[in-house]
Amino acid sequence: MKWMKERDLLIAQTMAFVQSVTGKRPSAEVPIAAPRIENPAAAPPPLPVVAEAPPTIVPGPAVAASAQEPATTGAQPVFAKLDIRGDFQSEVQARVANFRANQERFIREREAYSNATMAKVRATLRDNGELPRSGE
Repeated sequence: MKWMKERDLLIAQTMAFVQSVTGKRPSAEVPIAAPRIENPAAAPPPLPVVAEAPPTIVPGPAVAASAQEPATTGAQPVFAKLDIRGDFQSEVQARVANFRANQERFIREREAYSNATMAKVRATLRDNGELPRSGE
């Protein structure tokens, strides 16, 4: 029966490793070592393994129409809507306005640079009537 004890220790170590890596508790619990039975013929039959049911979500009091009605287990929970009209809305509007102002500033600066560059090119062409040709 030494192998059963070694198996249980290996399972416990593996579960501890999984918990340390993931940072959360694994879904299966660490098995408890079976008690030593001296006479296997007189041993009771093993208990059936029952899987744990997933936790159910119970809707809050705002979901039920009245306190006397039982909550249905198949219904989806209803969550209260957040009121985001206050600070959030004003913050979004301020950010959009700031973005638009920056875009307009970039457009003005780009046009001014383009106009200045083209003015320099025109002045150079006007001053030097004869342009150098490539290869000459």
